[in-house]
Amino acid sequence: MPDEMTADAGGTQDMATPDPHTPDMEALKRQLEATGEYRVLSRLRPVPEFTPPNDEPKHVAVFLDTETTGFEPGRDKIIELAMVAFEYDLQGNVYRVLRSFSEVEDPGAPIPPEIVNLTGITDEEVAGQRIADEAVDDFLRDVRLVIAHNAGFDRPFAERRFPRFAELPWACSVSDIGWRDMGFSSSSMDYLAYRHGFFFEGHRALIDSHAGVRILASAENGSGRTAMALLRESALLNTVLLWAENSPFESKDALRERRYRWNPSAKVWWTEIPEEELAAEVEWLSANVYNRRVQLPFYRVTARERYSVRVPTSVPADAQRR
Repeated sequence: MPDEMTADAGGTQDMATPDPHTPDMEALKRQLEATGEYRVLSRLRPVPEFTPPNDEPKHVAVFLDTETTGFEPGRDKIIELAMVAFEYDLQGNVYRVLRSFSEVEDPGAPIPPEIVNLTGITDEEVAGQRIADEAVDDFLRDVRLVIAHNAGFDRPFAERRFPRFAELPWACSVSDIGWRDMGFSSSSMDYLAYRHGFFFEGHRALIDSHAGVRILASAENGSGRTAMALLRESALLNTVLLWAENSPFESKDALRERRYRWNPSAKVWWTEIPEEELAAEVEWLSANVYNRRVQLPFYRVTARERYSVRVPTSVPADAQRR
């Protein structure tokens, strides 16, 4: 009896799913979308090049993703690390994908069932595996920027396990791009992929990283600029943490309206602002909160510290004052 891929009288007959990127399929996609009744998504297929080469100076960034046994970097462990290195220029154009990295690691204890269900990574897959520090260091040899989708999660895990990550500037493709200001109702990777016309099976670190690079390379966000350009502009901005130390209780509503946040453990209102706004902000606090001239503690934050556990959550002993 012939199998599903052959006919008994006409030789072989290919019944495989057609390639969606053939001219015929692309034309069909355009025809459907032109009706205004359909939006057609393409499966994410990692591509080697986004922008044709030119004479602009190029730099190397890495899009990174981790899968872990939980949410606490002091207790939980990395079970998968993936990185995609790509070229970009200072205008935010993304060029070639240079190389990729994907390895798993044995956490030394059973992976929680909910993590197995989420990622598909099993104890059998990671048994006896360890990610070599030397391999990570080599992959990062010429990298100028590390990007993660929720860097506040990934950075503490990455640099706790691999010290080289603590030496590099980081950026976040959630927090460093104003997705909501551009009309996106969510900044989740799945939703951003949908809005950029593709889909993928997520929750494995490498495919998530390729999806991140695809989104950064695109200008389909309503700004007229690539997401990489927007991210660089925000990530390279120096900021300061400013604490409204010993502010009067009755000033709480004014501080909240000005987007200060309350730290209940330190019992202090705080905000993060561009460094060039520090003097004006202290003047505002002096006039509207304290009713006298004050000097308040602040802490400078750059991309080398941002999203790391080294950024203080309360007033540090060595804080500068303005």
